[in-house]
Amino acid sequence: MRVRIIRSDKMGATMSKFIFVTGGVVSSLGKGLASASIGNLLESRGLKITFLKLDPYINVDPGTMNPYQHGEVYVTDDGAETDLDLGHYERYTSLTLTKENNYTTGRIYHSVITKERRGDYLGGTVQVVPHVTDEIKQCIMRISQGMDVTIVEIGGTVGDIESLPFLEAIRQMPYDVGRENVLYVIGTAGELKTKPTQHSVNKLREIGIQPHILLCRTDRYLPPELKGKIAMFCNVEKDAVITAKDVETIYEVPIVFRKEGLDELIVRQLQLKTGPPNLREWDAMVQKIKYPKHEVSVALVGKYAGLKECYKSLSESLVHGGIDHETRVNVQWIESEEIERQGTERILREVDGILVPGGFGTRGIEGKIAAIRYAREHQIPFLGLCLGMQCATIEFARNVAGLAGANSAEFDEASSHPVIHLMSDQQSVSDKGGTMRLGSYLCVLGEGTLAQKMYGVSEVRERHRHRYEFNNAYRERLLAKGFVLSGLSPDGRLVEIIELKNHPWFLATQFHPEYNSRPHRPHPLFSGFVGASLKRKCGH
Repeated sequence: MRVRIIRSDKMGATMSKFIFVTGGVVSSLGKGLASASIGNLLESRGLKITFLKLDPYINVDPGTMNPYQHGEVYVTDDGAETDLDLGHYERYTSLTLTKENNYTTGRIYHSVITKERRGDYLGGTVQVVPHVTDEIKQCIMRISQGMDVTIVEIGGTVGDIESLPFLEAIRQMPYDVGRENVLYVIGTAGELKTKPTQHSVNKLREIGIQPHILLCRTDRYLPPELKGKIAMFCNVEKDAVITAKDVETIYEVPIVFRKEGLDELIVRQLQLKTGPPNLREWDAMVQKIKYPKHEVSVALVGKYAGLKECYKSLSESLVHGGIDHETRVNVQWIESEEIERQGTERILREVDGILVPGGFGTRGIEGKIAAIRYAREHQIPFLGLCLGMQCATIEFARNVAGLAGANSAEFDEASSHPVIHLMSDQQSVSDKGGTMRLGSYLCVLGEGTLAQKMYGVSEVRERHRHRYEFNNAYRERLLAKGFVLSGLSPDGRLVEIIELKNHPWFLATQFHPEYNSRPHRPHPLFSGFVGASLKRKCGH
């Protein structure tokens, strides 16, 4: 006997409505952006929303995965290493998400096996259905508490073996919470031929899910006759065939969806009581991005520049930083190993700013250090993040403080001057997953520093993801040469921000400010960096 888990409190509050977003038979159709845009539209109507990303891989989290396989690892305030789509969710809405907003197959199975070992299943045979699917549904129900709408994105593609337990779980949801409270949305390849879309929908229908709304990814608006054909063959209403048109900036997607009537359709089908959306500020922000008055060129010198998804939050933060200055930031994606092969002058001589992001491992490190030296010696605005801050410390130690052979213990355990070393609380850690310094920490800013000028406050909270830190044994020697420790942990033990004297704009952070940047609230360090790059370009 199936038990419906309809919930309501004593005050008569109704349960959350649920929107499930899945992909078609091919990946990379923008499910994350679509989910974030739906959330944007619903929140702009005054509804209380949340998100849940369900990822089908068996890793407990993406923290130990190669960036070229997974893309960026997005870190939440509470220290969860999550899928990059959570970054989209936070940038498109006012939400601050947690580890409860992202579950993987590995995390689901870990919970089920833990319960089995504990004896929670009373000696029963533990199976995918109902035990794994029930665990998935419990995650969905937990995150939906107190929400008007819960948007659940299923990673992967329809037909993958890995995705089947998640799809089966959401297939069961109408029986648990009522059909009137569930909406299925599928993203498809909206070519001018309808077969790929039909195939995607048929795959879902084979497992018992009939989509209510189709988001057709295409480079133009679909004509009415094509929408009608898709609707007929996919068994949906004609107005439920939505053009997910390619746009100049990803922040334009909610506006396109609004023009296509997606939010009105959702409100009607889920019987939501709400007013019209207020997109005035969002639209004004999009106009600034699309029609800037200025342009600057910024070199992003990274280890994974061949896959831009590895730096998704970072590239978006540069867009945000340009909004305040009505400036388009043209990012030059530079593999740090190319600098090692070709030298700095040939690659960096035309740029207005240099940014060195985070990463792990020894590959390409000398190229990053060379780029930082070029920024310091040529007075080019520089922003270093995490590993970029550590490389800036190494560069200064070697070339200004005269500490020959200075390095990080991560790259050279036998270094004569390990100016970066393993954090003390990391020295006994053997497991790699989820064991770094993760999440939001307080940072105290030095009086009169560039960092304090940028932030305009004396204390900030920023998100971290690292094992190594500045070696305090070298503080005095570096300070004596013009090194500035402009941000410290409250106890003064950990160096969080460094900058240089006698440089127009040189700042590096141990944390990742890109995780806290939003298009409607650009991070002050990115805004300051873009402003300094523009000032250099304009020559004043």
